[in-house]
Amino acid sequence: MPFADLKSCSLNYRLILGNADVPTLVFLHEGLGSISLWRDFPDRVARKLGARALIYSRSGYGRSSPLLAKREPGFMHHEALEVLPELLATLGIEKPLLIGHSDGASIALIYGAEHPENAAGLVLMAPHVFVEALTLTSIARAAEAYESGDLRDRLAQHHDHVDDAFRGWSDIWLNPRFGAWNLGKEVSSLRVPTLVIQGEDDPYGTLAQLDAFEAAKTVTVTRLVLSACGHSPHRDQESKVVDAISTFAANSVS
Repeated sequence: MPFADLKSCSLNYRLILGNADVPTLVFLHEGLGSISLWRDFPDRVARKLGARALIYSRSGYGRSSPLLAKREPGFMHHEALEVLPELLATLGIEKPLLIGHSDGASIALIYGAEHPENAAGLVLMAPHVFVEALTLTSIARAAEAYESGDLRDRLAQHHDHVDDAFRGWSDIWLNPRFGAWNLGKEVSSLRVPTLVIQGEDDPYGTLAQLDAFEAAKTVTVTRLVLSACGHSPHRDQESKVVDAISTFAANSVS
């Protein structure tokens, strides 16, 4: 797979060919994700919509370049407002439909709120709008599994710089300075058609994350809550998620 050489990093990416007359799909992975960890979900969505798609690994993940420094509380804003626009410009992608998961959903939200004219729509799966105690507890448990279990070995199959991938994620989330992180401003200024998806059994977030969008009342948000579903709706309830994205795209995205 090719690399996009940006000012601060080199990002591994994959492109799916499709109809140039519909918005290109851009997939933004979770805090431990990568191109390979999406599996064939992007292909299924792209095929359903007949769309082109971009899947990429952020710095520190997958086969992309390692982190240059420890992440700071504003790392998602950096990804959304500096790295993502440069990547899209480099690859000639205009006004995409952003499909994000977890941290990737938060990055998509920031981009859509800041650049509404450059986003056709947002699909946010298990988005983080603010920090919950439940999230921190689950991350702390994952950190224990990384240090004493087989999680590191399993992640190493997907990440060239596995410590960057895991500790770059866990260390900043568990840093006390991150406790005040909040995307309430972005939610309140959102003007882009948005689909939010949450599993009822998500150990990393509650339905309060979705409630934040309804409380803001600034844009019509389509809400999908899935039973028997954890933190990864696109894996736990893949067919329902693909259908929901297809319906949303047909009705709300142009």
